Amino acid sequence: MNGLHGIIFSYEKRNNLRELTDIRSASSIPFGGRYRAVDFALSNLVNAGCTDVGVVLHGRYQSLLDHLGTGKSWDLSRKRGGLKILPPFAYRQDWGETAFRGKMEALGGVRSYLDEIRQDYVCLMEGDLVVNLPLGEILERHIQSGADITAVCGNDSFRVEDGTYLQLSPEGRVTEVLYHLNNPRGYRSLEVYLISRSLLLSLVDECASHDQYSWRRDVLQTRCGQLNIQGYIWNGFAAQIRSVQEYYDRSMQLLDPAIREDLFCAERPIRAKSADKSSAYIGPEGCCVNSMVADGCSIGGTVENSILSAGVTVEEGAEVRNCILFKDTVVRRDARLSHVIADKCVEILPGHALMGQPSYPIVIAKGSQV
Repeated sequence: MNGLHGIIFSYEKRNNLRELTDIRSASSIPFGGRYRAVDFALSNLVNAGCTDVGVVLHGRYQSLLDHLGTGKSWDLSRKRGGLKILPPFAYRQDWGETAFRGKMEALGGVRSYLDEIRQDYVCLMEGDLVVNLPLGEILERHIQSGADITAVCGNDSFRVEDGTYLQLSPEGRVTEVLYHLNNPRGYRSLEVYLISRSLLLSLVDECASHDQYSWRRDVLQTRCGQLNIQGYIWNGFAAQIRSVQEYYDRSMQLLDPAIREDLFCAERPIRAKSADKSSAYIGPEGCCVNSMVADGCSIGGTVENSILSAGVTVEEGAEVRNCILFKDTVVRRDARLSHVIADKCVEILPGHALMGQPSYPIVIAKGSQV
């Protein structure tokens, strides 16, 4: 069967996400009001005709399980294939008790699942990547080029901490794989890779036999000269959620209509789980300016340059500016928020004020009362 199979990696914790990953993995962090980060990876795959997707979990995955359900929201609820949740893989101890070491170890832990893949090609993605890629076009180029691996990389504006950087020849072949750079150079990998099923199985077995667990070190870097690794440069919007600051900055970029048009293009829709709430309501005294507001919100005060998830309440006299408010957060009367990220079910008490900065937004943990 000549098609594409998707494997999404969902890690327990990412670098500096602080309170945002106390109860969840980065894959299930809300983004853009009505989406979770993993919605973008799933939608990318489905838009490319992918019908089978496996999600590799590791720790703090209950939020993600609740969100994914049976996969119906992405048309992945099927009797054969569809969405498969791959349980936390073991190392030498109990499940989930040690740190994530690498993709090859994760794949080795679900080796029996890989044997059942029906498609000829596999796309490896990370669940914290926010992007809208033409994966169908990338797959065609991968097949036509005869590449062993196609690595999708971003332009020079896509830079994050501890990234993988690729040096490309004029013909587009990856000549060098670099990471842990003080001064990054080359193209930043989006951590999206296309590879044939047969080659993936061979690499998983070979790495397991040599106790090699890292995809970028033991496959990309070590075998760069042996394998034909081609780069595909993506010039559109892309974000990986690796820190609170990056999450805040990338989220605020969505208020730019040009970026929203790029990320939510009609040709490749981003699917999400329905909130099952009524339409947002703006009261007679309410004001909403340059903001993204999800269903079920009630705005009686002022909301400006902010992103509100489903069920957020802003009472009369309250002011919310340059903020990201998660589901069912309540901002009471006359409270004032600026540069704040509030997790689910947070309550800001009447008259209270919280003022962060663009370079250091305040983060409020889930269920807090401030």
